[in-house]
Amino acid sequence: MGALHRGHLSLIARAKQECDLVICSIFVNPTQFNDPKDLEKYPRPIEADIAKLEQAGCDILFNPDVTEMYAGNEQWHLDIGELEHLLEGKSRPGHYQGVTQVVYKLFSIVEPDKAYFGQKDFQQVLVINRMVEMLKMPVQVVMCPIERESDGLAMSSRNVHLTANDRERALILSKTLNQVKNNFSSTDINTLKQLAETAVSIEPGVLLDYFEIADAETLHPANQNTTNIVALVAARVGATRLIDNMIIR
Repeated sequence: MGALHRGHLSLIARAKQECDLVICSIFVNPTQFNDPKDLEKYPRPIEADIAKLEQAGCDILFNPDVTEMYAGNEQWHLDIGELEHLLEGKSRPGHYQGVTQVVYKLFSIVEPDKAYFGQKDFQQVLVINRMVEMLKMPVQVVMCPIERESDGLAMSSRNVHLTANDRERALILSKTLNQVKNNFSSTDINTLKQLAETAVSIEPGVLLDYFEIADAETLHPANQNTTNIVALVAARVGATRLIDNMIIR
């Protein structure tokens, strides 16, 4: 959606290693916002983005406007099951319908062999994979690791909205995820989750939305026997909502 940072550029770099032609789309998609104010204030520094893409060696930029992507009153609904209503889906009703709608359009227009997405939007990657399977689209979805600032903060286009104090307080998210990972083998999951929720909740200026230690395939709460586990957190830091996650095993 633009406001490119090193996290986005790492996707370009990975694509350049594995593909002959690299296309980046920039499109602030209105159907995935359930808060009009959030849509309005989403950063759109297109000239700076173009310069970054040129420097990164991206071959093509697809930067359509809304009228190019959507007819007047399009209807879309893809039944992706409970994945749509857990965690981010519960906090942002309708969000993943907007995501699948626009990504389906992008895949249909560009017809990529591979599509690269960041792990920071972990649930989004699961949703897109589900859509690709359901609609039998000939594209391989590749999830790339989270890029972090030197102090651990996950890179996000929304970070520009953080005040200096908010920026400091936001570090509680990555710190807590690290604590869960480091103590996972010695502490039971329920205790880890309670400690994590408390740590985020007591940080001044931070309002916890959710902290979940989940099965990385279903996003159901994990137990000690779950094979693949991810910890996910969402919180409002000042006026800015941030998400982060960490693969535990």
